[in-house]
Amino acid sequence: MSATSIHRATTGIFDDRPQQHHDDVPTTPRAGGESMSMDTPEQDDETGEEASLEGGYEPEAVESRWQDRWVDEEVYAYESDPERDPNTTYAIDTPPPTVSGSLHMGHLYGSTLQDFAARFQRMADGEVLFPFGYDDNGIASERLTEEELDIRHQDYERREFQELCREVCTEYEDDFTRKMQNLGTSIDWNSTYKTIEPRVQRISQLSFLDLYEKGREYRKKAPAIWCPECETAISQVETEDDERHSHFNDIAFELVGDDAPRDEFVISTTRPELIPACVSVFVHPDDEENQDLVGETATIPIFGHEVPIIADERVDMEKGSGVVMCCTFGDQNDIEWYQAHDLPLRVAIDESATMTDLAGDYEGMSTEEAREAIVEDLDEAGHLRDRWEITHAVGVHERCDTPVEYRVSKQWYVEILDHKDEYLEAGQEMDWYPEKMFTRYQHWIEGLEWDWLISRQRDSGIPFPVWYCEECDHPIMAEKADLPVDPLSDEPPVDACPECGHDEFEPEEDVFDTWATSSLTPLINAGWDWDDESESFQMDSPELYPFDLRPQGHDIISFWLFHTIVKCYEHTGEVPFDATLINGHVLDENREKMSKSRGNVVAPDEVLADYPVDAVRFWAASAAVGDDFPYQEKDLRAGEKLLRKLWNASKLVDNLAPAHPEEPDDLEPIDRWLLAELDDAVAELTAQFEEYEFAKARDRLRTFFWNTFCDDYLEIAKGREDNPSTQYALRTAHRTFLELWAPFLPHITEEIWQAVYADSGTHNGNLETVSIHTREWPEPQGYDADLEAGETAIEVISAVRRYKSENQLALNADLESVAVYGPIEGFEDAIQDVMHVQHLEILAEEPEVTTEIASIDLDYSTLGPKFGSKVGDIDAGIDSGEYEIETDDDGTATALHVGDEELEADLFELERERTYSGDGEMIETDSAVIILE
Repeated sequence: MSATSIHRATTGIFDDRPQQHHDDVPTTPRAGGESMSMDTPEQDDETGEEASLEGGYEPEAVESRWQDRWVDEEVYAYESDPERDPNTTYAIDTPPPTVSGSLHMGHLYGSTLQDFAARFQRMADGEVLFPFGYDDNGIASERLTEEELDIRHQDYERREFQELCREVCTEYEDDFTRKMQNLGTSIDWNSTYKTIEPRVQRISQLSFLDLYEKGREYRKKAPAIWCPECETAISQVETEDDERHSHFNDIAFELVGDDAPRDEFVISTTRPELIPACVSVFVHPDDEENQDLVGETATIPIFGHEVPIIADERVDMEKGSGVVMCCTFGDQNDIEWYQAHDLPLRVAIDESATMTDLAGDYEGMSTEEAREAIVEDLDEAGHLRDRWEITHAVGVHERCDTPVEYRVSKQWYVEILDHKDEYLEAGQEMDWYPEKMFTRYQHWIEGLEWDWLISRQRDSGIPFPVWYCEECDHPIMAEKADLPVDPLSDEPPVDACPECGHDEFEPEEDVFDTWATSSLTPLINAGWDWDDESESFQMDSPELYPFDLRPQGHDIISFWLFHTIVKCYEHTGEVPFDATLINGHVLDENREKMSKSRGNVVAPDEVLADYPVDAVRFWAASAAVGDDFPYQEKDLRAGEKLLRKLWNASKLVDNLAPAHPEEPDDLEPIDRWLLAELDDAVAELTAQFEEYEFAKARDRLRTFFWNTFCDDYLEIAKGREDNPSTQYALRTAHRTFLELWAPFLPHITEEIWQAVYADSGTHNGNLETVSIHTREWPEPQGYDADLEAGETAIEVISAVRRYKSENQLALNADLESVAVYGPIEGFEDAIQDVMHVQHLEILAEEPEVTTEIASIDLDYSTLGPKFGSKVGDIDAGIDSGEYEIETDDDGTATALHVGDEELEADLFELERERTYSGDGEMIETDSAVIILE
């Protein structure tokens, strides 16, 4: 492959289904570690390739080779040490992705951001835990198994079905592992977990028992949000509003009794199918128009049962007729009225959104079918007064977009409403990147209306470790030592109920909400468990907790981040992480959200078929953390060009200087300046990495590397390759650039490092045989130089080089005389040597330069509406030169006067032309004026 063609060949590593892979890529997680056994040049077991700068850069071969070696040689393993100072360990609480779906650009982007942090911190601090989890617990894995095997979970015993889920998920997890390793992420594959594995089941059940013993959990028969599609209760966090088309229906209700104040009244509803579940009618106590209804009794149209009419302040007087029916249950208000007024329970809709026998002739219909049928019958019976189309927000289950219902059932809850202030304070203790994301967390907590419902009526999940007395319903909790348990298969720890003495028990059939387990990831990774000896909870790796970083998307702040704070805070009394890094979403090129319905989805397999992984990582660093940003191929192409630039620059440096030159006693000014600029860049980049400002760090590094080092300094160095000062500066800068680029571009920097430095001998007494990714992060070395003068000197050299090229002069052609106005003191010799200048003069004053107005461009889009017919006169005045320009002290134009008219600065733009009337030719740069004779 040539140096100008570095596209990645198609490998199919991101196909939706598991792929057959070449033998040297692992199918299961492999171990990780710190050092690499590289006493000889790197060599691929099958191809015999070794790290080398010969030829062009071939990412297809290089990237897969290093991905395998990093895993096989245990480069990124974390070794736990409970005695280690937590301040010397950096731990990342990574999100466990659902294994049922294919990777999308959001996965790729989020994982890469995490890897930037892990790679930097590993070089900066040395000890990093970067774990990986698989979320194979819950509805997603259940549905995957049913679809994959074409079965229904209801047809199997729970343990049997769960085993099928494990088999299907394992296949997908193996594929997910390959995909993540092919992204070059520095994950410790020893530190992996599955949210359904026995160890995690034990931790999840321990969490339940601990919160129960602390009085933070309760079981209650109460209205709960219900998904008819998934046939399970769900929590508030799993619902979202979706705009749906519907109808408002004005329906007439008749009053009971001959002495009623009127014959009827009208209610407006979008859900007439709930009429058979109506248990009361409400009127606001301040509603004078309808106050005569309070205390009366109404007959429900078509169904005929009677309900009371009650006054309540929760009625929205501005909505519909101001009179509202209460059904059990249509929304949160119905639930509040049901509880506040001790109303009866009428269940007209079952767990699958099918009408019950309470609905009479409509029994067995879906809610949608019943809605239309009831409206038709209301109309036929003379009760429908009006009907019109609307669009309104409907609460839906975020997993399946099914409108939710409200059902009364026994469910388990974690009590959270009474600790809202504490959870808010816990969030305030954390550092938020970006800071603005805290507002989302705050708004979620402030809007909470329900305790956390954690029970699910599913088969794939972690069972509640509970049995109930058949006689008195007293809960029997499992013993901590016995966990994990499944009450459907295991016996309770007692022979008789401690409350009533009965000896028969019913097992809890429900399983935990997925988030009840995912919220424990910091404790899972720290090895949290019950210690019988001390009778307390302990951690195998206490040095990890609290974790340093929680990276995640902004869409699951109310899901994962909030619930993790709840669980970990209640268990440990501490905030589970010091900082959270919130990434945005990847949009299409038009800044629209990617979706299959729009046909604008960009698949990672397509991207990685055309571009190297390192180029994709360069793209991932293009946006400020937290911002949604568009997928744009120009950033991928820019990444490709950068890889080529880094490769070719490395080859040039390798030709110009030995790998480990000694530092000379005296560095020449231009070389010292480069190293001082490098110190400045290292300091700035370090601060940006520490603040997770990856986009700023990427752009700062690219500008310095590409413009200053490659375009300017390397051109200078070409004529000074025998100079020890230049050799040392070249190699020091090159080594540092590789280290600075390593978090962003791990594959090419490792390849160059091993080819150039790993086996080139000793440096400071040590053989360079370790991975670049376990080296220490660069620190400023204290080089002092006049940065302004050096920058100006570089500008002068570049300008003179360009002058020679444009005038078809050889770069080593002598120039008799050059005069410079600008700060170049101390760099005169460098300018003369590099540009072959016989005589260089530093001017004390700027040469006589005449500045004239070349043109005045008017903003006609604003000028026309403001000046109308006068625009022609303004144009004529400018053409004839009859105008005056008003400027401030620094020469910036503030107004343009033409005749009697004054134009403000935003209405025009000046283009000035500077001319030199003396001998020779003038060239101007940002900081200097150059005269060549």
